[in-house]
Amino acid sequence: MNHPILTAIDERRTINLFDPARTLSEEQVAELAGFATRAPSSFNLQNYRFIAAHTPEARLRLRRIAWNQAKVTDAGVTFVVVGRMTDHEETLTRLRPTVDAGIMPERVAADWAAGAKSLYHEQPWRQRDEAVRSATFAAATMIFAAHAMGLGAGPMSGFDQDAVSAEFGLAPDEFPVMLLAIGHPAPGNWPQKARRPVADVLDVV
Repeated sequence: MNHPILTAIDERRTINLFDPARTLSEEQVAELAGFATRAPSSFNLQNYRFIAAHTPEARLRLRRIAWNQAKVTDAGVTFVVVGRMTDHEETLTRLRPTVDAGIMPERVAADWAAGAKSLYHEQPWRQRDEAVRSATFAAATMIFAAHAMGLGAGPMSGFDQDAVSAEFGLAPDEFPVMLLAIGHPAPGNWPQKARRPVADVLDVV
C-alpha cells in the first residue's frame, strides 16, 4: 500500500545533528504546535502544552539544563513538551467548541464529563499517566508534521526535570514530559535504525 503516511513512517529518522545556520520562523513554530494539537487525548482534555525555546538565548538556557546537548541550540527550535495533570473539571470547557459546532450532543458531553470524573478525580497517578500519554501523542504528531515540512526531529529525555520546571515557570500541576528538537538536518545523521522483528513484539490472540 502506497500512502504518504505509511511512506513517512518508513522514511522518518531521529535527527541528532542539525544545521545551526538554518532557522525556523515563528510561523513555522506555531504551525508545528498546531498540528500537534490534532493528536488524540482522553476525553479531548488536551492536557499538555508546549514551550518553544526559539530564540538563541532561550535555547542556550535550555541547553544548560539538558546535559549540554548541542542539538538543543543547533535546532531551529526545541520544544519543552509539558504534561498537565488536568482532571474532570475542565472536560466541559474542552468539549464546548465541539458541542457548539454540532459534532457532539450536549448530553454526550455531560456523560463524558462524568466519565472523566470517575477516572481522574482525586487520583493523581491517573492524571499524571494520562498527561504523559496525551503529551506523547502530541509530540509524535509533531514529529511527523516536521517530517512532512521537510524538517527533522529528535525527541529527548536527557534533561534535569526540576531545573526545566523552575527555569521555564511550570505550574505545580505541570511537568516536562520530553524535549523535542526540530530543525533542518545536517549531514551525518544515521538512517532509521533497525527494528525488532514483528514476531518478537506481536502476539495475536
